Amino acid sequence: MSESMSSYRIHGDTGEWEVVVGLEVHAQVTSNAKLFSGAATAFGAEPNSQVSLIDAAMPGMLPVPNRECIRQAVRTGMALGAVINKWSRFDRKNYFYADLPQGYQISQLYHPLVGEGTLEISLDEKDPEAEVKTIGIERIHVEQDAGKLMHDQHPTRSYVDLNRAGVALMEIVSKPDMRSPQEAGAYLAKLRSILRYVGSCDGNMDQGSMRADVNVSVRRPGAEFGTRTETKNVNSVRFVMQTVETEARRQVEVLEAGGRIVQETRLFDPDRGETRPMRSKEDAQDYRYFPDPDLLPLQLDEAFLAECEASLPELPDAKRRRYEGELGLSAYNAATLIADADTARWFEALVAEGARVQKKGENEVARAAANWLLSDLFGALNRLDKDLDASPVSPEQGAELLALVADGTISGTLGKQVFEIMLETGDAPGRIVEERGLKQTSDTGAIEAVIAEVLAKNPGQLEQYRGGKEALFGFFVGQTMKAMQGKANPAVVNELLKKALG
Repeated sequence: MSESMSSYRIHGDTGEWEVVVGLEVHAQVTSNAKLFSGAATAFGAEPNSQVSLIDAAMPGMLPVPNRECIRQAVRTGMALGAVINKWSRFDRKNYFYADLPQGYQISQLYHPLVGEGTLEISLDEKDPEAEVKTIGIERIHVEQDAGKLMHDQHPTRSYVDLNRAGVALMEIVSKPDMRSPQEAGAYLAKLRSILRYVGSCDGNMDQGSMRADVNVSVRRPGAEFGTRTETKNVNSVRFVMQTVETEARRQVEVLEAGGRIVQETRLFDPDRGETRPMRSKEDAQDYRYFPDPDLLPLQLDEAFLAECEASLPELPDAKRRRYEGELGLSAYNAATLIADADTARWFEALVAEGARVQKKGENEVARAAANWLLSDLFGALNRLDKDLDASPVSPEQGAELLALVADGTISGTLGKQVFEIMLETGDAPGRIVEERGLKQTSDTGAIEAVIAEVLAKNPGQLEQYRGGKEALFGFFVGQTMKAMQGKANPAVVNELLKKALG
């Protein structure tokens, strides 16, 4: 089974099978209030503490659309290059469930806010030669979330928390263009990255603010689409990939045993690594959709659309091209830096401050900044088990440290020592260097004296070097730097050693 695009196959007893995947991603809109009420949306609040009369479906309560929720959905559509429908409408999707007090969900079936768009994916974003594939976006519509049932609080009772009821969701529906678990994972990761850049969803799948319904079917290569199943509410990229793999293999086993696939909704059990039936799949008529009589159609004017477009940030693909082209970063470093919006913002603050204190162009300081951030800082954060937003070192402090190395105040070796002290104390690097006497010396007289002492202590190595073993030059450099506690200017050490050894 290959992991390359368009060549993933499941090998059954009767031949090869191709997997067809589509994702319906539910992304909670970043907003301080719900879609049709003023109730708060903060995660982790006390159960039923963020419920308005509208959310609780009290008689006579009328919904009013939240402009910010509509704005965020439009901005998301623009980031995906999608068609923005100036005229859209809300529909009622009728079904009863204990955590849906209205007895219906306000959604958009027939006239969604956002139409078709695209998303480019690669199975290895850090390889510039990796194949790129375009995944179609069918639509993005806005709808209400339901509440939450809690079954583990009491052995014989279930509890209802309506805090999430009425929270705005964007349902981002892909076309069935993915053909492997890896493509599904790459699509979801890329989509989450874009949402975070735009700021329309925080992408925290572990908190339920982004989750995916995974549609899977199998067919013989090139044949008509098979019957699909929908696995609901999968809450991580890894679980989405496992769902595709597990459900596709299950379907192949059923078909090869002479059975048939039933269109149904399923659940993924990560502990057992299997999908299980949830309910038979309903068609649209089962929900008795009709236009919501309490809500007028949405009509977007040009000024609103222009404001949405102007507010978009530089998106990941464009940022990566700029990092490589203008800043001269390697493809690997550029892809790593842009993968997460917070990392990219931290890096750009580091570069901007570095350019200011070094009085150089951003492109001149960018490579050293990227290497330090991805190697030294990320390595330290991994040791400390901290995220970048909890870093004990700020971009300003990082830029000051890099400037001290760049202008020769301290050596690269001393820079690493200073960085470790910064992590422990939180002090600025300049203060650490001053208070601890760590400035690098270029005093030729002092360095020459140490070199003479090193050569006198190592007559055997000196004889071997002068006999032609030039690789020992590095040994003498190391001994000199060690004797001077790393404070000697390496360039001066090299120059004076060449004279002494010559």
